[in-house]
Amino acid sequence: MASKCKGTRAERELLHMLHSKKFNIMRSAGSGSIGIPNPDLIAAKNGRILAIECKSLSAENKYFTEQEIEELKEFSKSFKAEAWLGLRFDNIGWFFIHPDKLNKTKSGYFNISLEELKEKGLNFEKLIKDVR
Repeated sequence: MASKCKGTRAERELLHMLHSKKFNIMRSAGSGSIGIPNPDLIAAKNGRILAIECKSLSAENKYFTEQEIEELKEFSKSFKAEAWLGLRFDNIGWFFIHPDKLNKTKSGYFNISLEELKEKGLNFEKLIKDVR
């Protein structure tokens, strides 16, 4: 399956998961290709705002450029939103992590493995736990 199609499907899946928990959500189609800081999803409920960059993976490691991380943080700060990376692993499900918890490589990239996400990250229920 094409990467773009797989990513779109993952974004929509998360959108429906958040909507089922009564979040108000906006999905930004083509967010990575418009050239300005813009996360895939913005979700809000009872004053809590989440800016989520979604990734769908079959591999057990994910790398991000410094620009990707800085743009998510910049956008989140301007909206007073929490910055989150939502990673959906094939046949495993969703994990969420704050960008500050990523590892920085010697070459300047940021990365996280599935095993680290299981330790440091949150599942969907924990991400939305404190929102009533």
